[in-house]
Amino acid sequence: MKIAVCLKQVPARDSLLRLNPAGTWIQESDISYEVNEPDAYALEEALRLKEESPGEVIVCSLGPARAQQAIKEALAKGADRALHLDDSAFSGLDAYGAARCLAAALIREKPDLILTGLQSDDAGFAQTGVILAEMMGLPHSTIIMQIQAPDGRLRVKRELESGWFQWIEIPLPALLTVQSGINKPRYATLRGIMASKNKPLAKLALSDLGLTAAEIAPRQRITRIYLPVKRAETEFLEGTPKEIAARLTDKLKNEARVL
Repeated sequence: MKIAVCLKQVPARDSLLRLNPAGTWIQESDISYEVNEPDAYALEEALRLKEESPGEVIVCSLGPARAQQAIKEALAKGADRALHLDDSAFSGLDAYGAARCLAAALIREKPDLILTGLQSDDAGFAQTGVILAEMMGLPHSTIIMQIQAPDGRLRVKRELESGWFQWIEIPLPALLTVQSGINKPRYATLRGIMASKNKPLAKLALSDLGLTAAEIAPRQRITRIYLPVKRAETEFLEGTPKEIAARLTDKLKNEARVL
């Protein structure tokens, strides 16, 4: 089975984030980066499927030169080869534009299964995977908690609302967006790190994908990012204990909305 994993590099969770002067995004020059958490789980699931049924795991990442750090980490863990979509034209893409580029890169690979993380830790739109599936004409399912592929069939467990789950069967080829916690991601071994240096890593620019800048132009833009206004406010509740409890419950439910 040939499995493609879409991998994104995002700001590290312990980074101190600052807004850029325009207030449209964060300053990216002075922070560290890491593999997007849901994507790390998707990669681990691909490696486990490969161990059960021999095949190939291809990592596909869209991002600037620094994204090669995430790609090399995936290769060190056991991915066979990688595609790096690197072009200045890819800066500032929305979910549609990113999916368009990924589709152009992956359609020529003809994978049996594409795995993506449910969403990215930075933007969190949870749309790139499903748009990618639509563009490639693939059946897809989201919020996947378990994957079984017996005898070339695909059976997956989806997370629903209120603690419910759903088992469904999907024909291959297909695309799945993976939820965090589906497995326990492995660490790269020293042997894997050494082997990753000799694994193929193909760089693809916009022209290599057969696309133009107009075709991937953002349809959605972030116009402003701001920090929540901090304010301290104290209110004393008076009355009998019963009256105070009733008023406190009402405020927690209708004002603070924590109940």
